[in-house]
Amino acid sequence: MYRSTRHKMIAGVCGGIADALGWRPTTVRLLFLISCILPGPQFLIYLGMWIFVPKAPSGYLGKGRAKEQLYR
Repeated sequence: MYRSTRHKMIAGVCGGIADALGWRPTTVRLLFLISCILPGPQFLIYLGMWIFVPKAPSGYLGKGRAKEQLYR
């Protein structure tokens, strides 16, 4: 898993999760925002992922995105 450089708003963490799961980045961001209403370590996990998950290498499209690029 990588932090997204294409779907980045703050650090690319939600975009990277979306790429890894094959979901839309907006869906992951909304789920994260909704989860912030509940008590828990969401921000600490986000910060940890920001620090420890590397940025995606150039040309990385994420899970299922390579096929899209082939057919363009």
